[in-house]
Amino acid sequence: MTRANPIVLTSRPRTDSDASVALLTAVADPVRWTVLQELAASESCVCNLQEHIPIASNLLSYHLKVLRDAGLVTTNRRGRWIDYSLAPDALDRLAAALPGRAPAHASTTTAAD
Repeated sequence: MTRANPIVLTSRPRTDSDASVALLTAVADPVRWTVLQELAASESCVCNLQEHIPIASNLLSYHLKVLRDAGLVTTNRRGRWIDYSLAPDALDRLAAALPGRAPAHASTTTAAD
């Protein structure tokens, strides 16, 4: 009987590939995707988001936290309310995370260089 080698997880520096996978994982959930679609249309508070995304408020808060942690959503406090909006660079970062896409911050060279 042959045994397979065990998988050993080690600490290693995050690569651009890891960051891309983490970003795409954050948007892979259908609820989070719907949140992003709503926020792409306009800034919104949780109460307005909940009208379009019928899930429990604690679950919606969790999904918003995941999107905030991924840097795709920003917040703006307005008194007791918190308004959520799509981060200014969210679309560029998502496009850059796709395979075969150059990062938006990559420099380009011209014939004059």
